[in-house]
Amino acid sequence: MNAAQRESIKNRLETAIALARLLERVETSGRDFGADQYRALVRQLGVALSQEMPDDALQAVLGAHPAAAEVYENLHYAESGLSRSSLERSVSSEMLASQVLARAARRS
Repeated sequence: MNAAQRESIKNRLETAIALARLLERVETSGRDFGADQYRALVRQLGVALSQEMPDDALQAVLGAHPAAAEVYENLHYAESGLSRSSLERSVSSEMLASQVLARAARRS
């Protein structure tokens, strides 16, 4: 890998980290943010997390920033489900979703 490639990966990683930190602050601040601003931030983070970077670096970012890990997991749900969540949390989420869908179907 040449210097330009290393610099490109470094820039992508720094961008992903900055966006992950920002999302974490938004999530934990307790303040209200506009839905459009929130969606734009999540969209930008999703693009950043989709860029090529070493897997160990990506896993470190996701491990340090739970909100970013959720975004990543949602981006890859079709391929791997709730792969970053614990099995108990995954099963619980699936059961809750099924209950909500069943209630919605009964109301229709």
